[in-house]
Amino acid sequence: MKAEVIKKFGDPAVFELTDIAKPVIKPGHVLIKVCATSVNPIDCKIRSGAVSAIAPEFPAVLHGDVAGVIDQVAADINNFKVGDEVFGCVGGVKGTGGALAEYVLADARLIAIKPKKLSMLQAAALPLVSITAWEALFKKAHLTAKNTILIHGGVGGVGHIAVQIAKSTGAKVATTILKNEDVAIVKSFGVDEIINAKEEPVEKYVERLTNNQGFDIVFDTVGGANLDKSFIAAAPDGQVVTTVARSTHDLTPLHSKGLSLHAVFMLLPLLKNKHREQHGKILSEVAKLADAGKLQPLMDPHPFTLETIQDAHALLESGKAQGKIVISIS
Repeated sequence: MKAEVIKKFGDPAVFELTDIAKPVIKPGHVLIKVCATSVNPIDCKIRSGAVSAIAPEFPAVLHGDVAGVIDQVAADINNFKVGDEVFGCVGGVKGTGGALAEYVLADARLIAIKPKKLSMLQAAALPLVSITAWEALFKKAHLTAKNTILIHGGVGGVGHIAVQIAKSTGAKVATTILKNEDVAIVKSFGVDEIINAKEEPVEKYVERLTNNQGFDIVFDTVGGANLDKSFIAAAPDGQVVTTVARSTHDLTPLHSKGLSLHAVFMLLPLLKNKHREQHGKILSEVAKLADAGKLQPLMDPHPFTLETIQDAHALLESGKAQGKIVISIS
């Protein structure tokens, strides 16, 4: 089968289109004919060597997100069949194959039936970001309709999904953006309050939107100094959830408010081979929201194929993408 592989870490030019052996079916797995995949920041970090400890062995096939059609099913699998259209985040890390190929072998616990109302490209945009958002909102923060929540990065990969999932619960949702051109996008997601984080300091919008009480939950998808802003924005006894905690911070504001801080790292089930079934269950719920018209991925308009994966990675790293970058495989 055709696949894009890397034989060393580096910039997007390290990708090589080549022929490799088609994966062989094994117990607990399905073989998926890949229709589409998407690029996530972790894919670029793995390619560059920034997180070499979780990278597959060379020659490595990257990318976890996949949407496709089941081609083969192991004898011990009874909840999927050949021909099923599925989606999931199934590999691209140490110990797994990746989706930058015509076929990928996937642990059946990691996948779900694709949303019927979404195309393969749209479905491929969802797995990693939707699982991350779901774990942050429900597994960590236990979000309910009674909560007020601030989600940083409302048009980002994880952020734009988190906003929509949070709204589906009936919670009051505020989100930050960095440019006024994005107002229409986040309005389409149904958010209650929009904050231009470049124009309005955190102290000002906490006063304006919460009467200085703070938000019950703050979900930080940005990291760095934004995590410090999240501590300021949270209400006493509130919760802060972050996807980017590899940094040093003064925890005095957290302590003085009695805040709870949670980190989300959705790749753990893939890397540790534990609790993988949770991902499949989450994606089944995500598919229900999508089919109910409550969840729609924001898609970058640039088309990419297996042969142009270098350009797709370069676009993500440029910071100029407008939504999730997806790649058509077949």
